[in-house]
Amino acid sequence: MPPGITTLAADAPTLSAANTGFMLICSALVMLMTPALAFFYGGMVRVKSTLNMLMMSFISLGIVTILWVLYGFSLAFGTDAGSIIGWSQDFVGLSGIGVTELWDGYTIPVYVFAVFQLMFAVLTPALISGALADRVKFTSWALFITLWVTVVYFPVAHWVWGAGGWLFELGVIDFAGGTAVHINAGAAALGVILVIGKRVGFKKDPMRPHSLPLVMLGAGLLWFGWFGFNAGSWLGNDDGVGAVMFVNTQVATAAAMLAWLGYEKLRHGSFTTLGAASGAVAGLVAITPAGGAVSPLGAIAVGAIAGVLCAMAVGLKYKLGYDDSLDVVGVHLVGGVVGSLLIGFFATGGVQSDAKGLFYGGGLDQLGKQAVGVFAVLAYSLVVSAILAFLLDRTIGMRVEEDDEVSGIDQVEHAETAYDFSGAGGGAAPRTTPPAPGTTAAPTNKKVDA
Repeated sequence: MPPGITTLAADAPTLSAANTGFMLICSALVMLMTPALAFFYGGMVRVKSTLNMLMMSFISLGIVTILWVLYGFSLAFGTDAGSIIGWSQDFVGLSGIGVTELWDGYTIPVYVFAVFQLMFAVLTPALISGALADRVKFTSWALFITLWVTVVYFPVAHWVWGAGGWLFELGVIDFAGGTAVHINAGAAALGVILVIGKRVGFKKDPMRPHSLPLVMLGAGLLWFGWFGFNAGSWLGNDDGVGAVMFVNTQVATAAAMLAWLGYEKLRHGSFTTLGAASGAVAGLVAITPAGGAVSPLGAIAVGAIAGVLCAMAVGLKYKLGYDDSLDVVGVHLVGGVVGSLLIGFFATGGVQSDAKGLFYGGGLDQLGKQAVGVFAVLAYSLVVSAILAFLLDRTIGMRVEEDDEVSGIDQVEHAETAYDFSGAGGGAAPRTTPPAPGTTAAPTNKKVDA
């Protein structure tokens, strides 16, 4: 605040029912993204891993919610301590927050801000799971989530978004999570898979998606929920910035999907549904940090560039030999890096802030800040995630047994299968005992010769 200016009581923010309702709806939309991600990932794996893939996302809803209430919100958004972490006793257990107490500088209650940010914290570790398909013990995964959000996500969220966080104070722009969510999750995925190794049969056995309709359903629900993820991150709807972000989300996603499909057609000769879904997600990832800084034309550029680069990146796992099962590194890490860095080129200085990119006369200053944020989060998450995976692998073990992986992780870890092929329409076993008197015998499906 400039010297000599006094804030009058009348100027203090008051609770806005409109903004509060808007943010609660956005929170629900972001919550929907975790089940949507489960469907997206679940359709991409083989039948024998479907339920495990769904559960790896759903368990995050349980674990992270409890941790967020107990101490996560305090670590991420409490009073700054050394620009690295936060802590506020009133946020522990969400026990010292007044019902109508407002988030500082905004017109929404602290409870609403807390639940909105909770949904981000839930989604982020779920994103990692796609890289680990088919081969991780469910108990080990649950423990990894617990440790990872505590020592990686909560601190990084404070760096990027918390008042006093070092990247926040540096001026790094991350509207809705390019660094804190997508680079963070993508780098973590790379760190873990470098420790636990490849799936049995990687580059030898076919590992095609078992249900592309399920993939498309998940992608569509992600696209829908992402409007809350992005537009809601302005924490209100009073000045039009959230509306620009909403538009840019749609525009960049469309551009990325088309760019991915175009690259795919030129490179492989076909337009695939998996490419359309993956391209849409790549665009959503890339516009997440940038959408409040660029114009709709800039959003087209961000989406198109991300669509092509992410499509190129997913093939690197075969050349470099790391088994990123469902392309978390290629889409989320690369897409997050692309979107975050392109702010340094396409920021107009006329939306969320006056920071301008290179193409709008801002020089290289903002690009330099974005690069610091990108590589700091990438390096921290990669190293710490690899250490956590190594410790778990050497103690309780991260991977299921090889025979269990081959036979199917669903049956081993969950005692269930996704589809019952022996039920109606699947061919029932013939009856082996006579029917009771007065009943009709079930058909045996045996061929009767004429």
